[in-house]
Amino acid sequence: PNRSGRNKTTTTPLLHTTSTIRSLPLPTLLLTMSLSLQSGGTSSRALPSTLSASDGTQTTTRPITTGTSVLGVKYRNGVMLAADTLCSYGSLAKYKNAKRLLPVNSRTLIGGSGEYSDLQAINDLLRRNALEDRCTADSLYEEENNEECAKEVWSYLRAVMYNRRNKMNPLWNDIVVAGFKQNEDGSTSDEPFLGIVDKIGTAYEDDILATGFGGYIALPLMREKYHPDMEEGEARALLEDCLRILFYRDCRALNRVQIAKVERGGQVLVSEPYELDTHWDFEGFVTNKGEMGTDGGW
Repeated sequence: PNRSGRNKTTTTPLLHTTSTIRSLPLPTLLLTMSLSLQSGGTSSRALPSTLSASDGTQTTTRPITTGTSVLGVKYRNGVMLAADTLCSYGSLAKYKNAKRLLPVNSRTLIGGSGEYSDLQAINDLLRRNALEDRCTADSLYEEENNEECAKEVWSYLRAVMYNRRNKMNPLWNDIVVAGFKQNEDGSTSDEPFLGIVDKIGTAYEDDILATGFGGYIALPLMREKYHPDMEEGEARALLEDCLRILFYRDCRALNRVQIAKVERGGQVLVSEPYELDTHWDFEGFVTNKGEMGTDGGW
């Protein structure tokens, strides 16, 4: 007993335990802590979990936020594209002001259907390339000759799409490229260009093009009405009629649309979104199918 009559507290066991912990190798110490946590212990700093064999590079297996048809047609003085502004989240018509007609430079225009985030990535890629071309040009005053023409953009996108497809991580888009070709000296040619690239790198050119559901509904109508010497007003009326019919028949379409054009001389114009007039007085829309003398189908 000490002077106050109380027994002294012995600290030897605590010192012995501390020295024992310090003498343990690091792997043994970590294993001991792990076992104590599994048996119900707590810690403010958990050990990192080990990656399983199934973890790794994640890829997009199906598109989620998607846009539908893009239509394109050549006319007398240029090329015109049309698309609606709806992006569907699955079957939900969620984003109604998504612009899918995008200028690349002063003589090239693209329009995309499919996954909207992939379309944004493609647009960013093309803009980076355009900026790099301007920064590495011999002269900052020869802007037109430094820009890629529509066919160059189309060929580049074909390689990008095919490369991503071979990596089993495709960009889920069908891209329509519109503009003009270029001459050997780099100046803009008078020959219009209209081409398409799909998500696996398949590419071709034509005078009229349609992606998505428009390839089944709008393309036959465009083939019937198209002629090479169409005026701008005729081309616009044709595209608006096709978009209106797609709104009637395609549940992923909308009557809020955009029209864009590339004119001879290198001018790219994209309209603000506007709504198409629709007419629902067609007998097939207002009469019960069973009263039309048919089997109830369309």
